[in-house]
Amino acid sequence: MASQITNTNKWDTRTLTTMALLAAIAALLSFIEGGNFGGFLNYDASFVPAVIAGFVFGPVPGFVVGIVSWLIHGLVKADLWGTIMNMACVAAYVIPSALIYRGNKTRTRAVVGLAVGSVCAVIVMILANLIVTPIYTGMSMAAVAALIVPLLLPFNVAKAVVNSVLAFVLYKSVSNMVRPVKEQVSGK
Repeated sequence: MASQITNTNKWDTRTLTTMALLAAIAALLSFIEGGNFGGFLNYDASFVPAVIAGFVFGPVPGFVVGIVSWLIHGLVKADLWGTIMNMACVAAYVIPSALIYRGNKTRTRAVVGLAVGSVCAVIVMILANLIVTPIYTGMSMAAVAALIVPLLLPFNVAKAVVNSVLAFVLYKSVSNMVRPVKEQVSGK
């Protein structure tokens, strides 16, 4: 009697390929920056593919997509500090969003997940700016702290809101293309 081998790997070829595609899109988006707020803050939509991966495949794949995109960005631009800060932010944004959404995949859970992820990302970025910005700009921590209310908080809140709106609007549109076929049939 021949034994049947089953694949217990959740990251099958289709999942890995989709994650690689989303990471490539996120990496490309990381280079399309808007604004130059305060001389060191730029907006990009690179977190959107990462949160979509998190919604489709779970928090770890979403985090991996975000990390890979920022490793690529950091290597190309030789931007160690920006890369470290964005990796921390992508973890704070994607992991809570995907964890909340995966429990019961509804629009309400998506909104709650994105809101919680946004709050976590804003907190992490404020703390990261307090620690890292003095290192690479030469500003004192007190000078950076003075920028929290007039610059850092509004910028990071706006960035989180724009990323959340884009992710919410785009997720359902692209989810049928990236979600495994077995989940589409079962209605997940």
